[in-house]
Amino acid sequence: MIWLIGLGGSFGAALRYFIGLQFQSRLKLKRPFPLHTWLINISGSFLLGVLAKLHLEHQLYDWVWYFAGVGFCGAFTTFSTFGFETVTLIQNRHIGLAIVYVSTSIILGVGAALLGYLI
Repeated sequence: MIWLIGLGGSFGAALRYFIGLQFQSRLKLKRPFPLHTWLINISGSFLLGVLAKLHLEHQLYDWVWYFAGVGFCGAFTTFSTFGFETVTLIQNRHIGLAIVYVSTSIILGVGAALLGYLI
């Protein structure tokens, strides 16, 4: 199963990177708020909630859970980038934005996972 997690993780990490590039090149965002990571983490939390419910209710094959839930969602959403971007906001004296980023990421991320689970 470990290879399924790794394969799913490679797809999740690649998609996260691609979405980040699209935000940088197409939207040319100059704001300090890391919108792309915020959206990725919330949407990934929602997807993980859906997959977790299906897995816990035995409506999802184990190999799909390992590939999509553990691998893909685990690499698509990223706590390390979230932490780095929070520190960067603080270092650049955007304390208010850092507080908004952290609080909304946690509240909306958990809320999205719960919503995905309840659907």
